[in-house]
Amino acid sequence: MNYKIIVSVCCFLCLLRGYAQSTTSFSVKDNDENVLWYESAAKNWNEALPIGNGRIGGMLFGGITHDKIQLNEETVWAGEPGNNITKDYFNEVEEIRRLLFDENYKEAQSLALEVFPKDTPKNNNYGVPYQTVGNLNLHFPNQQSVYNYRRDLNIANAMASVSYTAKGIQFKREYFVSYPDQVMVIHLTADKPSSLTFEITMDSPQLNHNIKTENKFLKLEGVGGDHENKKGKIKFETLVYPKVFGGEIVEKNNGISIKNANEVILLVSIGTNFKNYKDLSNSANEIAKSFIEKSKNKGYDELKNSHIKDYQQLFNRVTLNLGTNQKNELPTNLRLANFATKEDLSLVSLYFQFGRYLLISSSRPGGQPANLQGIWNDRLAPPWDSKYTVNINTEMNYWPTEVTNLSELNQPLFSMLEDISETGKLSAQKLYHARGWNIHHNTDIWRISGIVDGGFYGFWPMGGAWLTQHLWQHYLFTGDEDFLKEYYPILKSTALFYKDVLQEEPKNKWLVVAPSISPENKYVDGVGVTYGTTMDNQLVFDVFSNVIRASKVLSQDLEFADSLKVLRSKLPPMQIGKHGQLQEWIEDWDRPNDKHRHISHLYGLYPASQISPFKNLELFKAAEQTLEYRGDKSTGWSMGWKVNFWARMLDGNRAYKLIKTQLTLVEDGTISGGTYPNLFDAHPPFQIDGNFGCTAGIAEMLLQSHDDALFLLPALPESWKEGSVKGLVAIGGFEVDLHWEANTLETVKIYSKKGGNLRIRTNQILLDKNGVELQKATGENTNMFYQNPKIKEPIVSNHTNNEEVIVTTFNVYDVSTQANSAYNFTTKKNKMKSKLIKFGLLLFVGAFFIAYGLKEKLVTTIFLIGDSTMADYYNNYEPGKDYMKTRYPVTGWGQVFQQFVVADEMNVALIDLNKASRDLFTQKGQDYVTNNYFMNLPAGKYEAYPEGQKDNTHFQPKGAVEVARIVFNNLQNL
Repeated sequence: MNYKIIVSVCCFLCLLRGYAQSTTSFSVKDNDENVLWYESAAKNWNEALPIGNGRIGGMLFGGITHDKIQLNEETVWAGEPGNNITKDYFNEVEEIRRLLFDENYKEAQSLALEVFPKDTPKNNNYGVPYQTVGNLNLHFPNQQSVYNYRRDLNIANAMASVSYTAKGIQFKREYFVSYPDQVMVIHLTADKPSSLTFEITMDSPQLNHNIKTENKFLKLEGVGGDHENKKGKIKFETLVYPKVFGGEIVEKNNGISIKNANEVILLVSIGTNFKNYKDLSNSANEIAKSFIEKSKNKGYDELKNSHIKDYQQLFNRVTLNLGTNQKNELPTNLRLANFATKEDLSLVSLYFQFGRYLLISSSRPGGQPANLQGIWNDRLAPPWDSKYTVNINTEMNYWPTEVTNLSELNQPLFSMLEDISETGKLSAQKLYHARGWNIHHNTDIWRISGIVDGGFYGFWPMGGAWLTQHLWQHYLFTGDEDFLKEYYPILKSTALFYKDVLQEEPKNKWLVVAPSISPENKYVDGVGVTYGTTMDNQLVFDVFSNVIRASKVLSQDLEFADSLKVLRSKLPPMQIGKHGQLQEWIEDWDRPNDKHRHISHLYGLYPASQISPFKNLELFKAAEQTLEYRGDKSTGWSMGWKVNFWARMLDGNRAYKLIKTQLTLVEDGTISGGTYPNLFDAHPPFQIDGNFGCTAGIAEMLLQSHDDALFLLPALPESWKEGSVKGLVAIGGFEVDLHWEANTLETVKIYSKKGGNLRIRTNQILLDKNGVELQKATGENTNMFYQNPKIKEPIVSNHTNNEEVIVTTFNVYDVSTQANSAYNFTTKKNKMKSKLIKFGLLLFVGAFFIAYGLKEKLVTTIFLIGDSTMADYYNNYEPGKDYMKTRYPVTGWGQVFQQFVVADEMNVALIDLNKASRDLFTQKGQDYVTNNYFMNLPAGKYEAYPEGQKDNTHFQPKGAVEVARIVFNNLQNL
């Protein structure tokens, strides 16, 4: 039978028009999904909001009558230059080794604590604390009848603000710290002239400080504190310079008053005398003043735009969207409180991006690495001195750098490695009579390398081994041979230390590090010092392997590399103990009820690549058993590490469970791990590594490249049903964009910076642009960046009863790529969907022409897509206005059809889009639909709508997609 088909295309044309706008003029300036916001001022430091430029940090409290901005500068530490090694300890170290090899473990621990006591000896130091500069205070009188208060931090542009209405006047303050101009900027405005009256003061807990006004500057001078055997010698100076428009400035002895101003810009600059870890010859005054002088003649918009441009060239490299589940309309603290019971996937993406924001704000080239609290600290004696704890915490700070496309932020860490590879020669010589260099589990701004916190926590000579992995990883991700050549001497001297230090243990004749510990853990009460711990063996394996591979790339030191191969072959293999666990110690001493926060022996699982489900299933299963024994709940940073572990276990649901546990709201003074209202990680107290670890873990769930291939969506949780990520980076210089729906990969875009073989692992069938399946991979990956060294077969206890491991089979493909070229792939499922859509469109168009060619002869069947334009708005669209008289047809073609066609009478197939869309909108809720589907836009969000838009008829791209989805699904059912 022949049919004439008339299809409504008006709705689709609107959708296509909306999509076109979204890809051109809809350039997003400020993304609401990347905003932390609150309805009240911060009551304590863990509610304040952090801003920074790598060097200067501020914590914003946002008070109405008293606005406190707590200040830091990255080089304000206690003490003075100098290491913490006071004599030659080699004989004592040798005696501890002897006791350990004789199995006199308690005696060895006692001697270690006698030689290196827990409490700092009077003539030594265990590192110095990072310290606060002080506080900038803004005092506002007569702020009564306040309403509409909002405090926020937009991490999409690194801008914070406070706004409220008092006595009918709208007040606003904006804050940022500029990296290009090296000043903090505070901009105060009101919507009524002459309304800004306030006083500016400063204070500091530093014992040695002075505050005064001088030539329109408010100045805070001070000196870092004394600590243990070190005299405080870091001098700092903070300058506050007000630019006032339409008012007057009154200088006081220790403050500045602003009266009846229209607008005020405060420039805050901090300088110190710190030049490097052994030189304090800079002028604090000259540095602070020079940045003010360079900035004070610039307008606010110039300062702001320069700051945003600089920041966004880093931040905008990666986007993450986990679907339509958004609760941005709630304050961030309430979202966090509700997260345990109400799914809020956009909070996960916000937390991911917040980690990237913190890293950009605390680690910039030319400065210091992010410490235990980044750059934010309000105390003179913060927890653990806010030093560089290098048995996990400092390394965790930098886990996100490569994979989340922030590679250059590693530079401060690499610069510190240059310093400690010099200071660490002293500890190598005086404790171990070894060449090369090492540090133990802590260092500070003076780059100390000796034992810290005594012979239980501090007897771990592996800090350099772990830190140098970041050098090798940077090379793997970038392929930068010039970088490798520059830092190769540090890699080599690290290996040289372990070449000299390794000892043959008596039982199996393996080469081991002795004495050492498994960080901060014990195998019997009070005893942690031992030899040949699993983590040490894994680290030495990687140190040697990195130099062996680097020497081949650079064609140098080939004999030295050969000697390392021999030593590497004599390292202990990993062992699987009687409980089915990966052994932490050289003996099977693990306890199933051990819930220790450090899981150091799983270094080989993450961040290293020694444990693989595709190469050593027994170790993979043993790692899982270890994780089960340790449990999920722990300190904040430990939970961040476990997110990465479970991602490497390919268990997205368990990794997400850890994220949920970490995103548990805890308040100031809590005793359990979680997240503070300002999204800082709670150890407790605050440690920033937990934020960075979780950000890295989320990336690890979406992309892995450590295990010989680029693995797409390796650990996608069931609840992350749809989403996309753009800009993640894989080893070998591959930049990756992914889109998935219904928990299934849909499209892939990979940009190859270096060229070479691209090996992809996925659970989907991947097709090229012509719809042909990609070439299946065979043999070893020819891309040199993906050729991992083989490890020894594990030793398995006779008492182990691990179940058989079953790993899903994946498709593995090889694609030859050219440098600086992009490659697009789709999945077989997505290709079928595309064909169905194309077929439908061809059917519609073909039938249209057939119908008009045969209209004299054919029976007519009309298909209607009944959207809202088919409704009768008579005397209803706008009460009191008769549209039938002023405008006909009422809203268009649909109303015309209603005059002549009744679906039932004419046997018309009808998609009732009106009802279907109403059902969807009701399910989503009025507020969500209004803000996310229709064209209700705030001012400044889209370039095409600078003044914003209020429109409940036309769709934003997201709404257009959802309506199109309804039509597509219903067409399939006709």
